[in-house]
Amino acid sequence: MKNTIKIERAVKDITQEDLANIISVSRQTINAMEKNKYVPSTVLALKIARYFGKPVEEIFILEETD
Repeated sequence: MKNTIKIERAVKDITQEDLANIISVSRQTINAMEKNKYVPSTVLALKIARYFGKPVEEIFILEETD
């Protein structure tokens, strides 16, 4: 699964640490998601989508191999 978290953060001009604090996870969790090394839970994906004001499907993209 790919995601656009890094792009969305750049648009809002916030750091990984800022986003982590907003959604109550560690900065390392945000980093791992951005590097596609961690697939978030449904609740976490929904929190991220809500913060950026976008549908989950605009931030998290399923790939053919998923």
